[in-house]
Amino acid sequence: MESPSKQVLLDLSPFKTGLAFRPFFWLGSVYLILALLVWLSFWRGNAPLQPLGGMVWWHQHEMLFGFVCAIVAGFLLTAVQTWTGLASLKGPALGGVVVLWLAARIVLAFPMGLDPVWPMILDVAFLPVVALVLANLVVRAKKWRNLVFVPVLLVLTGANFAMHWGQMHAIPQLVQASAHLTIWLIVSLIVLLGGRVIPFFTSRALNLNLAPVPNYYEKPAIISTLLLSVLMLVQVLGGSSPTWLLSLLLCGLIISNTARLVSWQPLRCWRHPLLWGLHLSYGFIIVGAVLWLLHIWQIVALDFAVHALTIGSMLAIILAMMARVSLGHTGRPMKALPGLSAALLCVFVAAVIRSLLPIWWPQWSLNAYQLSLALCLLAFSWFLIHYTVPLWSARVDQRPG
Repeated sequence: MESPSKQVLLDLSPFKTGLAFRPFFWLGSVYLILALLVWLSFWRGNAPLQPLGGMVWWHQHEMLFGFVCAIVAGFLLTAVQTWTGLASLKGPALGGVVVLWLAARIVLAFPMGLDPVWPMILDVAFLPVVALVLANLVVRAKKWRNLVFVPVLLVLTGANFAMHWGQMHAIPQLVQASAHLTIWLIVSLIVLLGGRVIPFFTSRALNLNLAPVPNYYEKPAIISTLLLSVLMLVQVLGGSSPTWLLSLLLCGLIISNTARLVSWQPLRCWRHPLLWGLHLSYGFIIVGAVLWLLHIWQIVALDFAVHALTIGSMLAIILAMMARVSLGHTGRPMKALPGLSAALLCVFVAAVIRSLLPIWWPQWSLNAYQLSLALCLLAFSWFLIHYTVPLWSARVDQRPG
C-alpha cells in the first residue's frame, strides 16, 4: 500500500476539481515563507533579490497584495459557494486565476528589465477578476448582503494601482497612503467576516446561544472601520483627514469592537485553539487602533500600529481561519491539530515583539524585527507541515470540494 505522502504526490485531482481555498492557502503560505526568508536576509545585510521597486516597497506590497489578498481570494471564492448555493470556481477557470496571481509574484520578484507598467497590469488584474466572479454568483443568487465584498475588492484594486503608481513615479507619500488604505480595507474585511464567523463558530463549538450584539455596538463597529477606510482613500486621492475626525473614529472603533468582542465570550474559548486564535486576532484590531490613535497624538511611531494590525490581526486570523477552513472543507473533524496553539502563540508573540517591545526598548529594535520574522516563519512552516496533505488530498467524506 502506498504511503499517504506518495498518494498525495501522485493525485493532483483535488487541485484540479477542488475549491479555491486549496491552491491559495497552500501557495500563499509557501510564498509567505519565501518572502519572509528574503526579508530576513535583507535585515541581516544580504538581500538575495533585486525586486521591482526595491526591497522595502516589495516587502510592503507583497505582504498585503501578494500574501494577504491571495488568502482573502481563496476564502471568498470558497465561501461564496456556501453563501449562494451556486458552484464557485473550479478546474481550469480557477487554475487561470491562480496562474495570474503567481505570474505577478514572479515578475515583481524578478522584473527581468520589463517596463514597470507590465508587472503593474499583471498584478492589478487579479482582484478585479476575483470581484467579478464573486459579483456574478451573488447577483445570480440574489444574495445581496454578500455584495458588500465586491466594492471592497475594487477599492483594494485602486489601492494596488496607486501603490504601483507611487513607486513608478517616486511618490513615497502615495505609496504610504496606499499601504495604509489597504491595511484598513483588510481590517474592514476582518470586521465584516469576523462578525459572521467568530460568534457562529463559538456558539457551535461551545454549544452556546450567544445573544446578538446590540445595534448600538454592532453598527458602529462596522461603520467606524469602513469610514476609516474612506478617510484613508481621501489621503490616497491627495486630500487630508482632520485629526479630530480620525481620533473620533478610532475611539468609536476601539469602544464598539471591544464591546462586540466581549459579547462573543472570548474567555470561554481558551481550551479551543480553533476559537481563541480567532478571538485574540480580532482583539489585535483594537490594539492596533489604540496605537494608531497614540500616533495621531504623536506619542508612538505609526510603524508600531501598522505591525500590530498586520501581524497580530491579519497574520494571526489568517492562520486561525486556514487551520479551521482546511479541516471543515476537506471533511475532517473540527479538532485542532497538534501544535496549533504553539503556532498561534508564535504569531501573537511576534506581534508583541514587533509592535510593542521597541516602544520601551528601542535599542533592541533590530533584534525584535528578526525574532518576529523567525516566529512567523515557524508558525506558517507548522501550517505547511500539517496541512499540505489535507489540502492536496480528496475530502475524506468523498464529497466534492
